[in-house]
Amino acid sequence: MAEVIFNGAAGRIEGRYHQNSHEDAPIALVLHPNPQFGGTMNNKVVYALYRTFVDLGFSTLRINFRGVGRSEGTFDNGEGELNDAATALDWLQTVNPTASKCFIAGFSFGAWIAMQLLMRRPELDGFISVAPPADRYDFSFLAPCPVPGLILQGAKDDIVPFGYVAKMADKLQQQRGIRIDYTQIPDADHFFTGKLPELCQLIEGYVKQRLSVRSLAQA
Repeated sequence: MAEVIFNGAAGRIEGRYHQNSHEDAPIALVLHPNPQFGGTMNNKVVYALYRTFVDLGFSTLRINFRGVGRSEGTFDNGEGELNDAATALDWLQTVNPTASKCFIAGFSFGAWIAMQLLMRRPELDGFISVAPPADRYDFSFLAPCPVPGLILQGAKDDIVPFGYVAKMADKLQQQRGIRIDYTQIPDADHFFTGKLPELCQLIEGYVKQRLSVRSLAQA
């Protein structure tokens, strides 16, 4: 895992990056929760997502949005953060020009940003959306959702009421030609306290199924 710094619209963007040794390894970008409530790329759920993709053989990047850690700028209510995510994806694709697949993942606020980026980047192949804040942000732009993906939430989420996420998932699942999987993890709260292994197992199983290959990770 290496620290990386690259330029964004608001100044430098800080990230942590793992490069797989295979030139055609798939790539993944992981986005963190709302920085106004302490969200950073070192959030435990974000790190768990990052490690899961690394272990599956992805070249994987997680970043701090503007104004967080060593990333320059100030919080921009989503618009600037979407720009940061797009810049990060550009960097990741430039470093991995022959990547076989491209996934995006986000937790809470990061899931909202990830899904917006998904609508703007047709080269993305799939998504992992963890506890998307469907109660406070508008996800109606997913009309239709362009690629398959997995939505996960704790059944005892104490921050995002699961009914909002279930309703969003149900609407997406009614689309033809695109499969959206939705899973609730029993007894898990918003931060999946004590449930991160289950979260990672579900993500690992889903991504392996999508890729239909065994892990390419190198020691």
